[in-house]
Amino acid sequence: MSWETVVGLEVHVQLATRSKMFCGCAAIFGEEPNTNVCPVCLGLPGALPVPNAEAVRLGVRAALALGCTIHGTSIFSRKNYFYPDLPKGYQISQFDRPLATGGQLRIVSPERGEMAVGITRLHLEEDAGKLLHDRFPGMTAVDLNRAGIPLAEIVSEPDMRSPAEARAYLTAMKQVLLYAGISDCSMEQGSLRVDANVSVRRVGETELGTKTEIKNLNSFANVERALEAERDRQIQVLESGGRVTQVTMLYDAAVGQARPMRSKEASHDYRYFPEPDLPPLVLAPVWVEQERAALPELPDAKRVRLGQSYGLSDYDTGVLSSEVALADYFELVVGAGADPKTAANWVMSEVMTGYNETGVFAVQPGRLAALIRLVADGTVSLQAAKKVYLELQGEDDPRVVAKRLGLIQVRDPGALEAWVDEVIAACPAEVTRFRGGEEKLLGFLVGQVMKRSQGKADPKGVQPVLLRRLRG
Repeated sequence: MSWETVVGLEVHVQLATRSKMFCGCAAIFGEEPNTNVCPVCLGLPGALPVPNAEAVRLGVRAALALGCTIHGTSIFSRKNYFYPDLPKGYQISQFDRPLATGGQLRIVSPERGEMAVGITRLHLEEDAGKLLHDRFPGMTAVDLNRAGIPLAEIVSEPDMRSPAEARAYLTAMKQVLLYAGISDCSMEQGSLRVDANVSVRRVGETELGTKTEIKNLNSFANVERALEAERDRQIQVLESGGRVTQVTMLYDAAVGQARPMRSKEASHDYRYFPEPDLPPLVLAPVWVEQERAALPELPDAKRVRLGQSYGLSDYDTGVLSSEVALADYFELVVGAGADPKTAANWVMSEVMTGYNETGVFAVQPGRLAALIRLVADGTVSLQAAKKVYLELQGEDDPRVVAKRLGLIQVRDPGALEAWVDEVIAACPAEVTRFRGGEEKLLGFLVGQVMKRSQGKADPKGVQPVLLRRLRG
């Protein structure tokens, strides 16, 4: 009997604020250890927390972008546990009365197609510090610069049925958060972290199996690999007659295995209670609606609009909307007069290649549109246009660049006839076979003319001249 995998994800997102969640310390990555700290984030006696209004706004914005219900009143709580990077001995978070609940995120599952994954809750909290194991031989150092960094924790329903669906969910989640300006979502800098919960059950069963939680996941690819490894381990345990125990696992990417770290905590282990130094967080409905109205066009809406407005395929709209900057650049190219499908092809090839390498668009949208028109009217070939594109910078005129590179297509009948005659003389065997009925060789002979002309010959003009000479 086959097994079904059940996955739920907890995504911890650093909110894009300049200061920490409950104090004025800078929320900057990469500073010298223990320099962005104060009595509040160090947990010194008598220091009182003050909520960061911008963090609250970004949390609300994220919840709205994910279709959650914003609660007018939410409560900050103390989550008590003892660890070297948690100076207060507790983390300020939210427990039974979170900021928002009940949203969903639409994804495209590799196995099940388009589907929705439920969002259980989104709550605000502060980050802990960071342990450094490589600074001093035989010792562990503590950097508290991250202590107090504002986070939104987004908890999904256990709606995913494969590691690949989990990866698709994370990709879609990151896209929404970037569109809405919530976070830079840099896993390298720790501003997006994932804990994955996985269990297995027999196909057809409705009761969930015992889950394990996997931590230390530093890329979407590793989330998928870790879930695959842990799923396979649980199935092996159950099929051998054993029982899965509820534990927290660490994933070792070097060996592709998850290993137990500690027994999995339940909510009572943290002894949650309301934070006595913070009043309830009360949000005015009018303000929430203002934030809803201020949301930008989100990925799903952009994909639909691009398809309807420009007649593009689902694949094209998916690629173009993968980043806001790409979609905006595409629309500027079309707005400058380029055919939408042709513009999409350019943006998804040459433009994306350069953008992914440098993070900037080397060619202004209007210049690309002008280059596309040169191809459309036969002034340059597509291959020549790609060479021109590499030379375009700033205000360069594509026609001027094409002339400088000698790539303007030649349409003069005399020049075309001369190149055709040279190819006919150089390829007697192919000419004889063509005249004997192998008309598929026409493409080869046209290619030879283009090669002899170094790409300057107008392909539309070459073929009729070639046919006339071959049949004359």
